[in-house]
Parts: sequence; structure tokens; C-alpha cells
Amino acid sequence: MANKWVIGARPRTLPAAIAPVLVATAFAGKDWQIAPALIALLVSLSLQIGVNYANDYSDGIRGTDDSRVGPVRLTASKLASAQSVKRAAFISFAIAAIAGLVLALQTSWWLIAVGALAIAAAWGYTGGANPYGYKGLGEISVFLFFGIVATVGSYFVQTENLNLEIFIVAIPMGSLACAILAINNLRDRAQDELVGKRTMAVRLGDKGARVLYISLLISAHLFALLTFRPFALLTLLALPVTYSLAKSVSGGASGTALIPSLAKTGKLQLIFAALFALGLAL
Repeated sequence: MANKWVIGARPRTLPAAIAPVLVATAFAGKDWQIAPALIALLVSLSLQIGVNYANDYSDGIRGTDDSRVGPVRLTASKLASAQSVKRAAFISFAIAAIAGLVLALQTSWWLIAVGALAIAAAWGYTGGANPYGYKGLGEISVFLFFGIVATVGSYFVQTENLNLEIFIVAIPMGSLACAILAINNLRDRAQDELVGKRTMAVRLGDKGARVLYISLLISAHLFALLTFRPFALLTLLALPVTYSLAKSVSGGASGTALIPSLAKTGKLQLIFAALFALGLAL
């Protein structure tokens, strides 16, 4: 078995952290800066890993993960103690906070407030007395923090500038990050419903959850084209992957049969981001 902490970090979800920084850096064009870009990437990756450990801990102590459909969880499987998983989450958040503070010192103190909100959202997804992930609000948070904030923030720390177009550029990143969570929740829908975890997939039902996932994939392509940059058409090269995912999900794949689609959705985000970044750079 691979290192348990690597498993707990859930590498298949990390494209959601890499893609927005890549696209924002490409959009910055001649104004891009390597040091702020790399620090922004560290913030994004640390937050993603931190929220993964935090979810593992919180779901584990609640018993939500006792009957897992997907990959093994550290707390529920007792591969690691609950306190050590919690500690790993806090260490990841601390790294994100320190790196974010460096960026704030170089650009704007407002980034401290944004970073604090991001860490609070990461913990509050399944942690605390009233986790919003149990109320079907996870996709909204992912769209906001791993889409809009990650992309716009990565652009701002390199250029110290904001404009309408970067917000449009951020939407495909938010849609694809949401798609990763949406297919994860679709996979776990039946079990989550049994334990009272009212994710968006549970609230929408099986059919609605599938429509949501496919809609997120389509919206990524549409908003990339709405940047009206001719080379953004390069993102259409990812359509075969998008189509195969949509076909699998619309065909009724469920439970463990969706595990390959989750990994493939992460790969789609990286492929899409690379093509989008190339299109923006050109």
C-alpha cells in the first residue's frame, strides 16, 4: 500500500488546486512572476490537502465513513489516529496561512481576510457543529474558493490588477473543481443519504445529480469560449474526454463504477487547464 499520508491527501483531487494557478499565470501574460505564482500554488495545494485531511477527520469521528464506497479513509479505517489526521490538516492549513501571509505582505493586506475565509471554509465543510457540506452547500464553496478565489487571487498576486475578464476566466476552473466534488458525491450518494449527509447529490436525487455533473462540464467549455479569445478554442480538444465522462455518468454508472470517472475528471481539469492556459498565452 502507498504511504498512508499520500492516500489521505487524495492526489486525485489535487488538479483542482493546480489548474486555477496555471490558468491565472497564463492569463497574466508578460506580467507573470515566478515567485508569486509558485507561492500561490503552494497556498492552493496546501488548502486542498488540508481540506482533504479535515474531511477525513471530521467524517471519521462522526461515523460517516464507516461504510466507504470510495478510496480508504485514514480515520475510519484506523490507519491513523483521529488526532494525527486532525494535526495533519492543521499543519497543511498553517503552511497555506504562512505562504498566504507572504503574498499579502507583497501585495495587499486584504489577502489575509480572504485566506482566513478560505481556511474557515475548508474546516467548516465537514467540521464543526454545523458542517455546511452536510447541507448541500459544498459545490458552492468549491466553486467560490477553488474556482473564483484561486484563479483571481493567483492573477492578482502576480499583476496587482483585477478586471472583469479574469472573473470569466475563473468560471471554467470553478465548474471543473465542482465537477470533481459532484461526481464524488454522486458516487457516495446512497451511503450519504443513509447517514444523514445531505449533500447536493442527495438533495437533487440520482437523476438531478447526474444532470448537475454534466452541466458543470458543459459550462466549463462554454465560459472558456466566452472569453472571446480565438485560441481558447483549443479547449475543444478536451471534448472527447468530456464526452466520455458525460456518457458514462448519463449511462447510469454508480458506486464503485464511478471511481475511474472521478480520477478521469481530475485529469480532464488538468488537460482543460493546460489547453486553456496555452490559448490564453497565445
